[in-house]
Amino acid sequence: MKLSTAFLFLCATSASAFIAPTSHRSIATTRLQSTTEEAPATTTTTTEEAKNTNVAQTEDTSRDKVMTFSYDMSMEPKYEKPTYPGTGNGMSGDSGEYDIIVIGSGMGGLSCSALSAKYGSKVLCLESHIKVGGSAHTFSRMHDGGKYSFEVGPSIFEGLDRPSLNPLRMIFDILEETMPVKTYKGLGYWTPSGYWRFPIGSREGFEELLREQCGEDGEKAIREWDALRARLKTLGGSTQAVALLNLRQDAGFLATTAGSLPFVLKNPDVFGDLSLTFDDLSKTVDEFVTVPFLRNFIDTMCIFCGFPAKGAMTAHLLYILERFFEDSAAFCVPIGGTCELGNTLQRGLEKYGGKLQLNAHVDEILIEDGRAVGVRLKNGNVVKARKAVVSNATPFDTVKLMPKQEEEPKGLTKWRDDIGKLPRHGAISHLFLAIDAEGLDLSHIDDPAHLVVQDWDRSLQDSQNLCSFFIPSILDKTLCPEGKHVIHVYSSGGEPYEPWEKLTPGSDEYEAYKKERVEVLFSAVERCIPDVRDRIEFSIIGSPLAHEAFLRRDRGTYGMAWAAGTSAPQSGILGSVLPFPFPNLKTPVDGLLRCGDSCFPGIGTPSAAASGAIAANTMTHVDNHLQMLSEASKLDPMYKFLDAGFMGQVYKPLVQGMTPSSELRTDRFTTGAGAAPVDYSASDPNVSDRVDL
Repeated sequence: MKLSTAFLFLCATSASAFIAPTSHRSIATTRLQSTTEEAPATTTTTTEEAKNTNVAQTEDTSRDKVMTFSYDMSMEPKYEKPTYPGTGNGMSGDSGEYDIIVIGSGMGGLSCSALSAKYGSKVLCLESHIKVGGSAHTFSRMHDGGKYSFEVGPSIFEGLDRPSLNPLRMIFDILEETMPVKTYKGLGYWTPSGYWRFPIGSREGFEELLREQCGEDGEKAIREWDALRARLKTLGGSTQAVALLNLRQDAGFLATTAGSLPFVLKNPDVFGDLSLTFDDLSKTVDEFVTVPFLRNFIDTMCIFCGFPAKGAMTAHLLYILERFFEDSAAFCVPIGGTCELGNTLQRGLEKYGGKLQLNAHVDEILIEDGRAVGVRLKNGNVVKARKAVVSNATPFDTVKLMPKQEEEPKGLTKWRDDIGKLPRHGAISHLFLAIDAEGLDLSHIDDPAHLVVQDWDRSLQDSQNLCSFFIPSILDKTLCPEGKHVIHVYSSGGEPYEPWEKLTPGSDEYEAYKKERVEVLFSAVERCIPDVRDRIEFSIIGSPLAHEAFLRRDRGTYGMAWAAGTSAPQSGILGSVLPFPFPNLKTPVDGLLRCGDSCFPGIGTPSAAASGAIAANTMTHVDNHLQMLSEASKLDPMYKFLDAGFMGQVYKPLVQGMTPSSELRTDRFTTGAGAAPVDYSASDPNVSDRVDL
């Protein structure tokens, strides 16, 4: 989900509030075509206490409980991690020297790599796995001569079919890459009261749903929904005043977000809502919404970020309020599988001269004199980084790449401890089904994506209460043989890891526990296909141990879990003035940045991609960033607001000497290199064609 960015452009607009703006929002014809084919802060305790708490909280869950899991990454694992065939041995990768090295090819890492390459840097993206895409990849199995392909991660995407506010789609368009999709217009719900469907792209359809499901409280629910939307209207509108792709983490953001000035002048009340953006959404929901059905719906819309309304940022709902009720809104199925997200970004990376190396596991981030200078691979080869190293690994996996050194700065030691002990969501269990569809009547459903809730009085973070199933082959016939279907069923991110880590894959105990824990997933699909077990061609159970190995996520975690309402550790200056629930993408090590779902704007494929874009923007000169925004604004009328316009040029001379910020510069990048050195004191009011070499 896309988040509001009002808070980040207010500094720029407050300084420019008395300068008359020049409008840049003229109507234009598009040259882009549709690709549619018809918790509160957690106190760290001892490792053993944390383990006991992690498991205990899942044994008796209630609706108002916010669950997070804690581990101390400075401690050695008690049990040996299993290895799985099909994940690679990590022994590839050559020595070399690049401007930027990116660790991990998830959506954040690939977006950072591709945009950095477009900005003119020599980029290497290193992936430990043999597949690209991180959590968004696909695997296949042969059965009776037929090929069956399964998703392993996210499955619900909106706004990939045409130019939209989805940051991932924006990045595709900026890279001039396309990804064919099929679309559908709803999300199925299987709940204690039966089946119902959320109709995306239809305000009238949603109001009718409220009337049907809320009975005599139907009109009340509509009034409460309208009141909630009205309360958040200004913040929601900011999503079309400045985009996540306008952001960067240095003084240059004053220029790149300056195009938002007209919105702020028209809506000065946005200043008063800054803290609300990051505050616990449930506070606002409690103020306006009382009808149980509507409260349940809001919780399920938030749960994709890891939390229900309690624990989720208000910002997580803004995109839904603004976008999901427009006529053109639709969910999308990438043709060929979720892997096409990564494949599309990889094409963009390589088009601009970047390189992706698979099966290349990074063992260590090399630090010299307080600066990240490269990485050491598992095979012993060293790759040097002239400008920066960016980690797309989880924070828990990143700290494992930075062993403590003697006499290291105290700030680095504290950062490593803080990051390594951050609360996280639990693990995920998976069930992959290949079924015979002969005689199967699915006319009672309209969509491939479904949520299943066992009990509204239990936590939606409970892996035995909430799950999803996805039947992409309803729309994408390339995923399996004719007359068959593939189904991916997965739990919410609340599966405790401790019962799993002591088990040996392949043992009788392990296999029995797998069947026990995924029984709820089988039952979920039976709500839709009662005879699904009789139709099975083959099935695969993915445990948290497999999730950890295949997706390279410590203990199979769904992601970082800092509940909204307070600032996360290492959240920087912003965290001192606002309840900013993310650690800084910058680190105490010069030339080392992070991106991915543990950075702003959080969990989710679009958000992870946006974090990579912000990292790439931060590493390049503001001139390059402004040029990219100007070019993107001409691709489609939807993107006009990306252009910083006249005010961006006003601010540029004031900030360009500070971009990139000092810790990202070496002598080479201060003086420029090659045929077109960057002049950091340039005062040319026009965006130049120079690149940050």
